[in-house]
Amino acid sequence: MSELFLPQELIRKKRDGISLSDPEIGYMVRGITDGSLTDAQLGAFAMAIFKCGMSMDERVNLTRHMMNSGDTLNWDQLNLNGPVVDKHSTGGVGDKISLMLAPIVASCGGYVPMISGRGLGHTGGTLDKLESIPGYDATPNNSAFQSLVKQVGCAIIGQTANLAPADQRFYATRDVTATVESIDLITASILSKKLASGLDALVMDIKTGNGAFAANYKMAQELAQSIANVSSNSGVPTSCLITDMDQVLGHSVGNAIEVMECIDFLKDPHNADQRLLELTLELSAYMLQLSGLESDLDSARNKSKLALESGKAASIFGKMITELGGPVDLIEVPEKHLKPMPLVASIQSNSSGYVSEVDARAIGLSMIHLKAGRTKSSDPIDHGVGLSEIVSKGQWLDKGESLAMAHCRDQMQLDFLQSQLPKLIHFNQKKPSNTNLIKEVLTSNKGLN
Repeated sequence: MSELFLPQELIRKKRDGISLSDPEIGYMVRGITDGSLTDAQLGAFAMAIFKCGMSMDERVNLTRHMMNSGDTLNWDQLNLNGPVVDKHSTGGVGDKISLMLAPIVASCGGYVPMISGRGLGHTGGTLDKLESIPGYDATPNNSAFQSLVKQVGCAIIGQTANLAPADQRFYATRDVTATVESIDLITASILSKKLASGLDALVMDIKTGNGAFAANYKMAQELAQSIANVSSNSGVPTSCLITDMDQVLGHSVGNAIEVMECIDFLKDPHNADQRLLELTLELSAYMLQLSGLESDLDSARNKSKLALESGKAASIFGKMITELGGPVDLIEVPEKHLKPMPLVASIQSNSSGYVSEVDARAIGLSMIHLKAGRTKSSDPIDHGVGLSEIVSKGQWLDKGESLAMAHCRDQMQLDFLQSQLPKLIHFNQKKPSNTNLIKEVLTSNKGLN
C-alpha cells in the first residue's frame, strides 16, 4: 500500500486541511527516518501542519510512528519491583529540578529513566549541567542504561541517535523553517522520546511566563491539554502542571553553579529556595500518585519530603553520578570537582525597593552571550560561567546591595554582567502580590483538575 503514496500529494492534503490516515502518517515518518523525504518536502510538511493543525487521532498516530522510528525500551525482562515513571519540563531559566527529582522518586520506589536534552535558546539543558561534572558519561548504551536504572533507581542521560530518530531530523528542520511553535509538533516531539522509554506514567512541567518557551498562558494550556490527551490515549497516564516561569527558578543560573545548588538542596533542604523546594516535591508527589506508588497526593508529598530530608535522595544522586563515571565524593566535596571561577564578584543594585520584576528570559540570554549556553546545537559551552544568589521577587533591597554573585572567567565578562543585570531586575516601593507557582493541573480530557 505504501508505494501508492506520493509525498507531494500527502503534503497537499495536509496543506488543504484534510486529515491524514494512520498509514499515510506512517509513510511520511518512514520517509523522514530513511531520508527518502527530502529536506524541502519535510519543511513543506512541517509548514502544512503548522498552518492547518492536526486532529487528536493524527497527533496520536504521528507520536506513535515517531516513537517507533527507532529503539524503544522494554522493562519486562528486568523484573522491576516498581513502576517506571518520568518527568519532562518544557524548560526554563534555572530549571534544575530533574537532578533532585529523579533521586527523590527513586528513593520512594519508582524507577526513573530520564532522557534529557541540551539547552538551546535562553533555557538551560539538564544534560549540560550534568556534563559539568568531571567524568560523567551521558551516553551509555541502552543495556547499560537499563541496568543502571534497575540498580540505582534512576539515571539521567542524553538522547541516543537510535531513540526517536524521526524526531531528531524533524526538529532540526522545524528549527530552520519557523515551524517550532506548533502544538501538534511539540506534542509529538516531546512524547515520541518519552514514550519510547517504556513508561508507566509521566508528569509534565509546562512552564509559562517571560522565562518560558510558552510565554503566553493560553499556549501553555493548549500544550498541556494536548500532551495529556495524546499521552493518555497512547496508554501512559499523564498529568501536566502549568507552572510559573516569571523569575529564575532557585538562586542560580549556569551549569556547574546549578549542580552546586542541587547538591546543597539535597544535603540541606531546609535552606533551599522555597519555590524550588515546593515545585520539586509537588512534581514528585504527582509522579508517585500517578504511577500507583501512593494512593493520594498528601501521602505522596509526605513520602517525597521524607526521602529528601532523610538524606536517601542525596545518597542515590551520588551513586548515580559515580556509576556514570563521575567522582565518588561529589556529594561530600563538590568544590573539589566543580572548580570555582577565577573571578567571583557581587553585582550591585542601582536602586532600592521591593524586587517587582525579573526578566528571566534576558538573564538566560546573557548567559548565552557568555557561552554558558548555545545558539546552535554544535556550539561548545563554558560550564563554569554563571550567577548565584540571585534575588527573588518580593525581596527588599537597598541601593548597593547585591543582585547576584557573578562567576566569570575574566573582567570583560564581569563588566558585561555589571552593565546588564541591573537593567533586568526592576523595583517598586510597593511589595508585589504573590503569584501562584503552580497555576493549573490538567489531565486527559478533563481540563482543570
